[in-house]
Parts: sequence; structure tokens; C-alpha cells
Amino acid sequence: MSDNGLLSLRSTMAGTIVVVHIDGILDATTRDQFADRLDTEAEDHGPDMILDLGGVTFMDSRALGLIVHHWQRSTTAGGNFALVAVQYPSSKVMWVTGLSQRLPLFDTLDEALAAFAADPQS
Repeated sequence: MSDNGLLSLRSTMAGTIVVVHIDGILDATTRDQFADRLDTEAEDHGPDMILDLGGVTFMDSRALGLIVHHWQRSTTAGGNFALVAVQYPSSKVMWVTGLSQRLPLFDTLDEALAAFAADPQS
């Protein structure tokens, strides 16, 4: 777990899939902490990754860019990537940019895991 007062990151495993639970602000002040954690988790656990954004209180375009980077990194490596519990009020940038229509969004962790299980790449 890492916590700087603005952002708290915690990881769990769902089988072989890392789930990063994010609470707080995703912006320029927390970008490095967020980037380092995602890099570490990808290196330690492989390309399958789920980000639980249910605790995010604000997300800016830089954080969204980082999420897109990891989505592309994961899928390029043959993995699965998903975002769960995304809340519109704190993540409006996804809708403003149109990425909410492209990124793999799921309401719950169970829904994301079911989609991973149905994907022949898994």
C-alpha cells in the first residue's frame, strides 16, 4: 500500500490478475506515484490488470493518458485490461474525450473477471 495523503494505492490478486484499488486524486500531483505503481504491478504480475476506480475523487487528463498507456501496454502484450467502478462525477474527462466509449469499463470486479475468462487471450 502506498499513500501520500492525496492518493492511496492498494493491490490485491484475483487469481493471477492484479487489481489496483485507487482512492483519492489522480492528477499532476499524484501522477508519478500512480505511474510507478502501475509499472511495478505490470512488471511483477504480467499484462493482465484491473484498475478499481471506485474511490477516485478526481481524475485529470494526464492520469487518463497514463491509464490509456497501460491499457495499450497490456493489450499489446496479449493481456487483458479493465476499469471498474468508474464514477462519472470524478472521471468526467473520460466522457469529455470520448474514451469512455473505447476503454473497457465494467460496473463490478466480477463483471471484469467474467469478461477476462471469456477472452481467449486469457
